[in-house]
Amino acid sequence: MHTSAHPTPSAEKGPRVVIAEDSVLLRSGMARLLEDSGVEIVEQVGDAEALLRAVEEHPDVDLCLVDIRMPPTYSEEGIQAGIAIRQRHPEVAVLLLSQHVVSRYAADLLGGGSSKVGYLLKDRVADIDEFLGVLRRVAGGGAAIDPEVVSQLLSRNRDNALDRLTPREAEVLEVMAQGLNNAGIAARLTVTERAVEKHIRSIFTKLDLSQDDHDHRRVQAVLRYLRGADRT
Repeated sequence: MHTSAHPTPSAEKGPRVVIAEDSVLLRSGMARLLEDSGVEIVEQVGDAEALLRAVEEHPDVDLCLVDIRMPPTYSEEGIQAGIAIRQRHPEVAVLLLSQHVVSRYAADLLGGGSSKVGYLLKDRVADIDEFLGVLRRVAGGGAAIDPEVVSQLLSRNRDNALDRLTPREAEVLEVMAQGLNNAGIAARLTVTERAVEKHIRSIFTKLDLSQDDHDHRRVQAVLRYLRGADRT
């Protein structure tokens, strides 16, 4: 894990974040890392009820960073709180953190739409630049699902429409589900943007998804498909 001791003068401002994590050590560590990167931590809480109260008390919060498993049962309190926040406060983004891959949470998260939502493994926090990129993207209205979750969905559902995809198209789909635009996908996979556009058109055709130029609608369509595939 790496970070600078102080925010750089050019650090991007915001967003305003509430952290919900029962581990005091992890909660404090994430708060310090985010603050050092220019993110404003509005409040830190240790359970779902406190999270819901914090959102009510801070109407200008931009994003909630939420551990999926929290007291008292350590089962689905985090995801339930996240869904409640998205329903009651659609302007507030929710980024869920999980210790292990539980792919059905990606589907649950999409229940109310896939803008301003994200689901990452906690290991991603170790890469500060990547973590901050996802956090800002979700806070800004995008969506991001951990690539490991998408990878498991792809490998698990070999008897459906995903079989129609070429290996490269499957790679593009994995990266696209993380919320990257065409330029970001091209950089990640070391291909041209024109090639990415061609692959995306093919993916939409093979998966019977409508095409839309708006990035959020595109991600929503792909993630909606993955949501359905995970429940077959």
